[in-house]
Amino acid sequence: MIPEIGHFALILALCVALVQGIVPIAGAQMGTRSWMELARPAAQAYFVFIAVAFGCLTYAFIVNDFSVRYVASVSNSMLPLQYRIAAVWGGHEGSLLLWALLLGIWTLAVSRFSRNLPLEMVSRVIGVMGLISVGFLLFMLFTSNPFDRLLPAALDGRDLNPLLQDPGLIIHPPLLYTGYVGFSVAFAFAIAALLGGHMDATWARWSRPWTTVAWVFLTLGIALGSWWAYYELGWGGWWFWDPVENASFMPWLVGTALVHSLAVTEKRGSFKNWTVLLAILAFSLSLLGTFLVRSGVLTSVHAFATDPERGIFILSFLVVVIGGSLMLYAWRAPKVGLGGRFQLVSRETFLLVNNVLLVVACGAVLLGTLYPLLLDSLELGKISVGPPYFDTIFVPLMVPLIFLMGVGPVARWKQASIPDIAVRLRWAAVVSVVMAIILPFVMGDWSSLASLGFALAFWVFASSVANIHERLSTVRANSGGGLLTGIAGLPRAYLGMHAAHIGVGVFVMGVTMVKTYEIEKDVRMDIGDTVTMGHYTFRFDGVTQIEGPNYTASRGQILVSKDGKPVTVLFPEKRTYLVQTMPMTEAAIDSGLFRDLYVSLGEPVSNGAWSVRVYYKPFVGWI
Repeated sequence: MIPEIGHFALILALCVALVQGIVPIAGAQMGTRSWMELARPAAQAYFVFIAVAFGCLTYAFIVNDFSVRYVASVSNSMLPLQYRIAAVWGGHEGSLLLWALLLGIWTLAVSRFSRNLPLEMVSRVIGVMGLISVGFLLFMLFTSNPFDRLLPAALDGRDLNPLLQDPGLIIHPPLLYTGYVGFSVAFAFAIAALLGGHMDATWARWSRPWTTVAWVFLTLGIALGSWWAYYELGWGGWWFWDPVENASFMPWLVGTALVHSLAVTEKRGSFKNWTVLLAILAFSLSLLGTFLVRSGVLTSVHAFATDPERGIFILSFLVVVIGGSLMLYAWRAPKVGLGGRFQLVSRETFLLVNNVLLVVACGAVLLGTLYPLLLDSLELGKISVGPPYFDTIFVPLMVPLIFLMGVGPVARWKQASIPDIAVRLRWAAVVSVVMAIILPFVMGDWSSLASLGFALAFWVFASSVANIHERLSTVRANSGGGLLTGIAGLPRAYLGMHAAHIGVGVFVMGVTMVKTYEIEKDVRMDIGDTVTMGHYTFRFDGVTQIEGPNYTASRGQILVSKDGKPVTVLFPEKRTYLVQTMPMTEAAIDSGLFRDLYVSLGEPVSNGAWSVRVYYKPFVGWI
């Protein structure tokens, strides 16, 4: 009965979404106030119905209702409760329902926190988000219904993929999808501005907070996914340029450009149509990534052939949303122009170059991700585009981008002076050059890659400190207060900008140290054998057998010491899950501020000996 209630709630949500998507927009176009006022109640009703549907599906997982096909396909009675709940979004149908729920939450938030905005704008924004909801609900109800019955009911489920039975799964997809869906607000504001013909600083001011929050969630989701891959997959890496990783990285790149561009449009009235285009692209890439991953096309280009109905719907939806919005943009945007005049040397120019570099980087990632799929679908052969391509393309684009992160905040709006910028950043340049020379020698292995990485990292650190010091001195001189008073007088957006920039510097520092100075050894170890790296000694003390709630495991014991003194004991595991009988490697990690000690078990060799992979990873925690 509960699944039927959920199914009926989905149908009601679709009906409400149709009203939400059509009536308020029509009312805004015709100037009918009563129609526009339907937007907020419709958004609230949609949220209620989609929340009921999500609650019903969650209940089906909790009580192990294997008469629901989706529950039987991704859950099992032996699965711990927290993973049964996480399994709700662990497969195709449930992840789409999570997407629809988050869209309802974002829409509800817009309806509640935009009461001071013109009714015409709000009705269009909520209407656009309603139309997006219609597309997702139609896709779910006709091709991916999470409430489809399985009769007769299965005795037990096929279990959740062991890779996904991890605390990271509980948090990672909701964070990532919250970022994805959040860009729908920026998209809706952009479409509303195009429909109303009001692409001025006002719409950018309204859209910017929503875009920033979405960008933060997407950043957290990507970071958590990278961390999950690092400790769960057992190969010691944190990013492999996998197509699924790229699917989330592309909207992040364009979203980063959008956050910067919105600031320029709001403050200076520049980049008007460019900002609208970025808003369209950010959400379009979120849609593209979501559907490509969920359809399985990134795993196999023939996924559409196994379910042509689903594939045709996906392609049609993408064409309607992306094609329709770009056609509207092509019609309306030329009448507006970039807006705002500025000189070649100015903060606007540096931010525009920043945007272009980010978009070009996104294009390079998109090409590397989709090109092999295109060749395979056209039966022109199979190729693999891996890290060498992305590293070769990406690094040259990021070097000038990171350099501009130091220059942009000190440049003046409209017209700046290169000599003035050089004087204000002279000490930042000196610090970055000195550290680029000294640090590689301190580490004991000089390389041009390390020197470049250190130069960029300290350039970001030093230029941010120089700019904050300069701004703080001005604030304190005007107010006559102390240091804390001066800091309190700085705008939150200004502090947030520099916090993000310093975070990039920390990231560059971590990547440089790991890429250049990490040590890896893959060794055969008998009980009592030791291996030494990075001043640490790892002693293998054997393997014991343990049982988990739904798996058995061989747990190794590794004593780590430094200069003869014990540091920690690591317990890497080799797990075998009882239902899917899939072997999984669970790495053991001793994390520190300046290094990680990382150990994973390989396979048993003979007479108690095991293959063991040991890593010393300096500064990986900074990533």
